[in-house]
Amino acid sequence: MHENLINTLVIIPARGGSKRIIEKNAKVIHGHPMILWPLYTLSKLFNAEHILVSTDSQKIKSLVESKGLKVPFKRPKSLSDDYTGIVEVTKHALNWYEQNIRKVKFVLTVYPTALMLSEFDICKAMEILEKDKKCDSIMSATNFSFPIQRAVYKNNYGFAKMFYPKKYSSRSQDLVQAQHDAGQFYLSRVEAVRNSKILTNSKVKLYMLNRNKVIDIDTPEDFEIAEEKLKLYKKKIKHKWSFKSNI
Repeated sequence: MHENLINTLVIIPARGGSKRIIEKNAKVIHGHPMILWPLYTLSKLFNAEHILVSTDSQKIKSLVESKGLKVPFKRPKSLSDDYTGIVEVTKHALNWYEQNIRKVKFVLTVYPTALMLSEFDICKAMEILEKDKKCDSIMSATNFSFPIQRAVYKNNYGFAKMFYPKKYSSRSQDLVQAQHDAGQFYLSRVEAVRNSKILTNSKVKLYMLNRNKVIDIDTPEDFEIAEEKLKLYKKKIKHKWSFKSNI
């Protein structure tokens, strides 16, 4: 295992509650509970003791422990509601790990919905962060499919208004290409997590992903799209697999 990977803590924030899709992170997709897809990819790079799943769900706890991971604490209710940000959850998990296990240099936060996560992307992001000492974090990102300068919203009277009216007549090729969070992973120096550094107050580089590898799952329709993408781009994960451990 590469030295930087050995010094990395992987945190998967996977709460059980979800208003739109009940128990979304444990819902079966393409033959397996959703959270097992990124875990299967991570098992190719990390041993069990390098991964910490932060959850308030007994079902998710049982799922991941069946693959050789331990869930040593239950996420507190104060960090399990709809308003808690990913930074607070990641920082809480890091603090527990460093107080009870060991210190680390990097934190890799992986979303349980990262169905198209790949070992290659994680390793390349690690190389970028290692080379640029001024960089605090790497965020997986992808391009918007439509120029955001042409975006509209519905005003109080129900009529369409442009966010950027001055761009109404601009050609698409003259507009700046915009990117957004791909919802796969964040890779950060541990100091950035400890100091609650986020996109707005730190130096973050984008690790660009092809839009075909990005799946945003918030509705039942999103599950159908994700199922088709997995059929096209992912082989079925092996039925018998588990994390290795050095303990």
